[in-house]
Amino acid sequence: MKDKCECARLYYMEGMLQKEIAAKVGVSQQSLSRWVDEGRWATLRAGVNITRPELVNKALGAVNMLLDRIYQSDDPQLIATLPDQLAKFASFIDKLDKKANVVSTIDVFIAFSKWVRHRATFDPEITPEFISLLDKYQDLYINENMSKK
Repeated sequence: MKDKCECARLYYMEGMLQKEIAAKVGVSQQSLSRWVDEGRWATLRAGVNITRPELVNKALGAVNMLLDRIYQSDDPQLIATLPDQLAKFASFIDKLDKKANVVSTIDVFIAFSKWVRHRATFDPEITPEFISLLDKYQDLYINENMSKK
């Protein structure tokens, strides 16, 4: 059952629908749903699938919305908050830039993991155990090497 759970997790992380995963792995949708909830797979998948450029674009979009709202307002208190809010956005974007090495490394690991998972569909040497071990060592690398910076 542990192998089925791990295989299901890998499919889930690739973005496959739960109904498809349950059928492919051979478990009930209820069991799969329980695994997703207990393992917090949705949170993990969201973390894996968002990229640095997407974060920057979202931050810039939020700045644009803030500027539109303030320019359309006659509220002096709202207008007075503009410098502070812009400084917070600038700080956020600056932090993203400083963590570019971490994010770039994670982006490479994500791309490589997706390639390995795709290759696993036709390469019998790539097993769920191999993928799990690969994930483990990628996480260790990030935790040991990137947290030092």
